[in-house]
Amino acid sequence: MSHRIAISSGDYNGIGPEVILKCLSNLKDNNDTIIILSAPKVIDFYSKLLDIPLSRQNVRAIDEVQSGKVNVLECYNKGDINIDPGKLSQSAGKCAMMAVEKGIELCNNGLADALVTAPISKEAVNLAGYHIPGHTEFLAEHTNTTDFMMMLVNENLNLRVGLASVHIPIADVPKKITEESIIQYLRIMNGSLQRDFNIARPRIAVFGLNPHAGDGGIIGKEEQDIISPAIQKAQDLSINASGPHAADGFFGNKKYENCDGILAMYHDQGLVPFKALSFGAGVNFTAGLPIVRTSPDHGTAFDIAGKGKANPS
Repeated sequence: MSHRIAISSGDYNGIGPEVILKCLSNLKDNNDTIIILSAPKVIDFYSKLLDIPLSRQNVRAIDEVQSGKVNVLECYNKGDINIDPGKLSQSAGKCAMMAVEKGIELCNNGLADALVTAPISKEAVNLAGYHIPGHTEFLAEHTNTTDFMMMLVNENLNLRVGLASVHIPIADVPKKITEESIIQYLRIMNGSLQRDFNIARPRIAVFGLNPHAGDGGIIGKEEQDIISPAIQKAQDLSINASGPHAADGFFGNKKYENCDGILAMYHDQGLVPFKALSFGAGVNFTAGLPIVRTSPDHGTAFDIAGKGKANPS
């Protein structure tokens, strides 16, 4: 079965266009219809700069898209596009978000089957007036989704890490960790693992908030007062959850190999070990959305943009 895959090109001063070009030029026997959401100028610039030939056609409307081909759909407003690899730019931030908005529109209207988002610069998009912490929250808002979660996936390692709090300061994390929120995230993860990953009875490991999962209350009470009761209530709802586990020992002892999903309490607790194990092979997946959305598990990498060094894997 072939699909229509929309790809937002991300910040055009970052590595997004390069990764897209490399990825698509390496595809073999692809029957999917690819819709790159960008401006032809951006794709042409990086194709010539990095000598990455890619057969494609430029279209100005969705009804011009050719099935089974790579299409570049113009989705920016008319105006100057000043491509300057590695530089922070308000214009690049604006264009990046316009591409995301177009991708959401296509998926919401059934004109695309999935959206892949290349990296954005949060600083650039905020300069452009999009005051958002990241892609995930923006996608949820524009698909009218209240129950969602950021999940990092490496299918080769059977490793799936979800987050109970995402792009917030560390100082605010304890206030976000409540019994109700943990149960909510366990429901979202459990449902996604069943529906999206075809796992009938997922095994979900829940991390503690504090070092050593609180050490019996010596290093914090959240495990005893909040996380353990939430796990018990989730089990009463037939969710196969365990914990709270100490994050360091869990990865050190490779216990992740014996579960289908992990619920981490905050961003770096889950993503630092995930990226250490998976960098270059991880996929960011947004669970709970009514559309399919994935992205690579890295950022704009301004330091190597335009140098041909980006890894498309």
